Amino acid sequence: MIPDEIRKNTGRGGEEAACLFIIRKGYRILEKNYRRKWGEIDIIAEKGGIVRFVEVKAVSRESEDYRPEELLHVSKLRKVARTATLYMEEHRDPREYQIDAVTVIMNAETRMARCKLFEQVLESNL
Repeated sequence: MIPDEIRKNTGRGGEEAACLFIIRKGYRILEKNYRRKWGEIDIIAEKGGIVRFVEVKAVSRESEDYRPEELLHVSKLRKVARTATLYMEEHRDPREYQIDAVTVIMNAETRMARCKLFEQVLESNL
């Protein structure tokens, strides 16, 4: 079992790494850690006129038998999608939007992170 503080630090570091990663991919960050009682969105960004709601999954280890993509559960992504719909209504934003995901493998020793982007995750197979 991973202690809460280590898990929270990995999550925060993963979100920071994911932000830097998607900025290099041409995204513009609009908001981070959008929370409502019905859900949470890690990163809200924009690219190519489309609003991107980005779920981040970060881990602090790597194994041949383990991929961080396995943490992207359809039920969680659907919750993100419902929260995204409410965000768009709340902001009266008529643009298209989609749900993306970034997985992050953190290496505490080297202070490096390896990121991978999945676009339109509710329509793709992980």
